[in-house]
Amino acid sequence: MNTADQYLKAIYLAQRLEDGPAATGTLADMLDVSPASVNEMIGKLESRGLVDHEKYAGATLTDDGIVRAEDTLQTYCIIERFLHNVLEVEDFRGEARALESVIDDTVAERLDTIIDRRGECPDCFDAEADCCEFLEVEQRAD
Repeated sequence: MNTADQYLKAIYLAQRLEDGPAATGTLADMLDVSPASVNEMIGKLESRGLVDHEKYAGATLTDDGIVRAEDTLQTYCIIERFLHNVLEVEDFRGEARALESVIDDTVAERLDTIIDRRGECPDCFDAEADCCEFLEVEQRAD
């Protein structure tokens, strides 16, 4: 996963939160970067055909962008679930965020064989709570 993938994931989640285009300010807050950085990356993603951007309206993922964002979110969920369920890492969310940019598809696939990921993934990710809804149920049960 690379920086572009992290932006795609953030746009995907912001679109779900805002029920429409992702605002630059929202993305800057989610990614802890400047609005100028967001605008620069949105321009790059738009040139790759992954995002449509309308000034003052926000960014919307294209069909290709949605597929890539869902793959990225699924990888994040795999990392998060592995850290929580297998390694029992206390700050599994923080660690997952730190690792998501360095874990490649091969590693994610191998981790996926170890965890009990639900078929609904990544649709089970609650953008508002910023977590998998099923992971939280498991966490409360511990």
